[in-house]
Amino acid sequence: MTTKISIVDIATLIKGTVEGDNSVFIQNVGKIESAQSGDLAFLSNPKYLNHLYTTKASVVIVSNDLIIDKPVECSIIRHPMPYYGFCVVLNQYFNPHQNRVGIHPTAIIDSSATIGENVYIGPYVVIDENAHIDNGAQLYAQVFVGNKAVVGKNTILYPGVKLYSDCQVGNNCIVHASTVIGSDGFGFAPTPDGTYAKIPQIGNVIVEDNVEIGSNCSLDRATMGSTIIRKGVKLDNLVQIAHNAEVGENTVIAGLSGVAGSTKVGKQCVIGAQVGIVGHITIADGTQIGGQSGIPKSIKEPNQQFIGSPAMPIKEAFKSQVILRNLPQIELRIRELEQKIKDLTKE
Repeated sequence: MTTKISIVDIATLIKGTVEGDNSVFIQNVGKIESAQSGDLAFLSNPKYLNHLYTTKASVVIVSNDLIIDKPVECSIIRHPMPYYGFCVVLNQYFNPHQNRVGIHPTAIIDSSATIGENVYIGPYVVIDENAHIDNGAQLYAQVFVGNKAVVGKNTILYPGVKLYSDCQVGNNCIVHASTVIGSDGFGFAPTPDGTYAKIPQIGNVIVEDNVEIGSNCSLDRATMGSTIIRKGVKLDNLVQIAHNAEVGENTVIAGLSGVAGSTKVGKQCVIGAQVGIVGHITIADGTQIGGQSGIPKSIKEPNQQFIGSPAMPIKEAFKSQVILRNLPQIELRIRELEQKIKDLTKE
């Protein structure tokens, strides 16, 4: 980026307070430990505090309550949430995904589909019968939008996203490459001869507003009714949401995790990577689940932390891990005690 941005403009944008030279301009952004003159950086993790005194960045965003007890060469912007403030600056001045407008000549759009204003429809996009693409939506190369499917305002579908029939993606959403929304749920009924009959999956998937979905995710359509991803949910890459599941508002799920059918995950949950959650249970609001955990039953009390497979409350899990590490010594002591008991009985 070549445009210079003043520290005053940045502080005004994020509602921060300037300390130091308020005539500074920045042209780029960088990590606090490697930033150069003309860069904007941020400090939110106390582990990086020492870098504040050595950084070459021109401006650093720090928290309101950070104590700076040595001289610094950079100018400072105080903000209640430095990382968030930094993100606001990135979105305003450095976002590489600028809005695009226009319809590529190779796109195939059914005559019954409705297309809003200021949309972008890229190469080889296919939009099926009665689909609706709302104002400002961006559909990149090889996106498929099925019959009666809906793409909301200002939503971005990156290359190769497949939105099956009757499914809906709300406003201001981002869906990354090769994600599939509305594939059949895993439903099969045993038959008398030992084979399996496919159960038609006649429901849909509803993705509400302000959701971001990573690449190569699968969100299965409901058998009946809807699989629902509520407002503000963030799904990492390679996440599986099974049929009739529901993910509550502002819940975050890290990569390689799966939620089985008909499970309801609450609001404001944080689910680590490689977590498996069985079907037909509920996860309470505010639950935090550590990576590689297995959840075999409902979590009913809100705002609790769990880890392990099968998962248990985090304090219990840590105690169990200590015991597990000491098992060889415990076994040896038991054997010694058993031998002593045998020796005593012989006497």
